[in-house]
Amino acid sequence: MALFNRKSATTTTAVLATPGRAATPDLAHLTGDYTIDTTHSRIGFTVRHAMVTNVRGEFAEYQGTLHLDGSNPAASSAELVIQVASIGTGNEQRDGHLRTGDFFAAETHPEIAFRSTAAEQLDADTYRMTGDLTIKGVTRPVVLELEFTGSATDPYGVQRLGFEGSATIDRTDFGLSYNAALETGGVLIGEKVKLGFDISAVRA
Repeated sequence: MALFNRKSATTTTAVLATPGRAATPDLAHLTGDYTIDTTHSRIGFTVRHAMVTNVRGEFAEYQGTLHLDGSNPAASSAELVIQVASIGTGNEQRDGHLRTGDFFAAETHPEIAFRSTAAEQLDADTYRMTGDLTIKGVTRPVVLELEFTGSATDPYGVQRLGFEGSATIDRTDFGLSYNAALETGGVLIGEKVKLGFDISAVRA
């Protein structure tokens, strides 16, 4: 879901700079450092279950920062740290299993971390951010597809930015290889995991 309308609360739609063209005043004005407002954001995932449906979950505890460069989007960067123990899928028994060594090993690897290594602007509202994702002590490159959903100044005078994003990873690349065979063929848990982000970031 979109976090903000495409029009700012005080200005017309902010158009991101395209290669070879200067940033609009709106975007240049947004240049700066931001922190993720976790009370108005969501970091979740979806994975195939029993070959027929999807299980969805999310992490309740995390912190992150964003540097947005409105004049040079490629200089933008982000960092995110997630507390593994905060995982939730709506089933307490399953959540407990996910925290064990079969999956995330939360006691020995309590955090999932992402640190960007590159960013590029694809068009007026979309970015691609590449970075290093660390899960269970294993670091692999990952590509995030991001949509800038707008900016606003809230009733408390706080400048906000909105982004939606997604990425797909293979969980076995990070040592999350637990599975079980089905009598009808196939496996209980899919290897591909889709990550989803709804981010509200406030100016630091």
